[in-house]
Amino acid sequence: MATETIVRVKTVSVTKAVAAAGNYAAEDVISENANAGQGTAWTFDALVSAAGRSGVITQAHIICETTGQVQPTTLYLFKATPTCELDDNAGNTAPLHADSANYAGKIEFPAMSDLGGDSEARVSTSTTGGLPIYFTCAATDDALFGVLVTTIAFTNETAGDDYIIRLTVEQE
Repeated sequence: MATETIVRVKTVSVTKAVAAAGNYAAEDVISENANAGQGTAWTFDALVSAAGRSGVITQAHIICETTGQVQPTTLYLFKATPTCELDDNAGNTAPLHADSANYAGKIEFPAMSDLGGDSEARVSTSTTGGLPIYFTCAATDDALFGVLVTTIAFTNETAGDDYIIRLTVEQE
């Protein structure tokens, strides 16, 4: 008798109102707080069905509520909260060697499109950007933790802009 594999697909969305504490330089972190030690990782909870389970990220989508945001970005992913820089508008340090055991990979979003509404970009297994990413969550967690970084400088930021990142996962 043949065994049947059932694939569960789940999309997890995280929204942050970013600090936009000033013009962003290339390789700056994009986060909700610019005060030293106050920024947090992007937490993608319940990506898998139970703690310690595995999955495959097959699609990723980033949206910014401000028209005219066309910068490419990179999302570094970890299976535990990373120790690298998490504060908005600070120079990126991800991935640090100290976080290497928890490093799951990175998603490279292309320049966002701006057609008059929100700015957005999407990556899938059929595009460039680093997908699929196979991962296993920490034994006591069902989440991945991210650090969002701009790859170029940009100056049209607005404090409080909502950034949304959606990850679509095929669960184990």
